[in-house]
Parts: sequence; structure tokens; C-alpha cells
Amino acid sequence: MTKKLLAFPILALVVVLQTTIIARLQLLSGSADFMLVVLAAWAIQEQVDTAWHWAILGGVMVAVLSGMPFWATILGYLAVVGLARLVIKRVWELPIVAMFFVTFLGTLIFQTIAYLALLISGESIPANDVFSLIILPSVLLNLLIAIPIITVMRDLANWMYPIKEEL
Repeated sequence: MTKKLLAFPILALVVVLQTTIIARLQLLSGSADFMLVVLAAWAIQEQVDTAWHWAILGGVMVAVLSGMPFWATILGYLAVVGLARLVIKRVWELPIVAMFFVTFLGTLIFQTIAYLALLISGESIPANDVFSLIILPSVLLNLLIAIPIITVMRDLANWMYPIKEEL
């Protein structure tokens, strides 16, 4: 139970860092999604059993602070965690390669969900501009922060879920 409670302060710190520092680092009109990368890195860890809880909590925290529809944020983060769990179980055993793949594809999925949510809410933004000015720069920035985040999340997962050595 205490492992699940650690999500609150960790994800609160992630939200604070995302809204104060990370969001200010922009490339064209795209910015890094620190929460997405943290959730992907957490879900990549095989021993972790709280990835879905973190996705919901992180989605709620970001949704409260963002202007995006509530359901889109939560759905986007759940899709990223689902992708990460699928990739680590079925495709790759090398976590860094899986992290790059999940970050790349997860950012595309999340941004597409966000774009569709804006279309549903009545916003009219040309798809070409969204792809070239927002999605691609966001993918690049997320890939850049993925390397240190996977390391930190691996250490946190090893601390929270120590691997039992066989005698």
C-alpha cells in the first residue's frame, strides 16, 4: 500500500517541474511532456505493478492544470502506459530501446488524442501545422529528456521493488 502512496509526492513533483520549468523549454510550438516521459519510464520497468495507478493519478493532476479536456489527458496517459506495458512484455527486453520507442509512439498517440479532443471541442487547427509545429518538436524534446528519466525511474523502481536474488 505504501508503494502506491509514493505516487502522490513523486507525480506532484513531476507536475510542478512540468508547469514551471519544462513547459518553458519550447521548440517551435512544441514542448516536452515531462509527465508522459515519466509515466512511460515507470511503465517500462518490469517489476512495477503500479503503472496504471500512476497513469490515472498523473492524468488527473495534469488535467486539472491544463486546458485540455479532462478525458483526453487521462486517456492519453493510459494509452502511453498501455503501450509501454505491451512493448516491455512482448517486444523488447532492452529497456532503453523500448523507452525510445514508447516515447516516440506514445507522444504521437497522446498528441493525436489531444488534437482530436480540440477538434471535438470546436477548435479548427490545420493538421499540417499541428504535425510540423507541435507534434514533431514535442517528440524530439521528449526523446531528449527520456535518457535521464529512464535512469532515475529504473533506480526508483529498483528501490521500491528490490529484485530478489536466488540462493
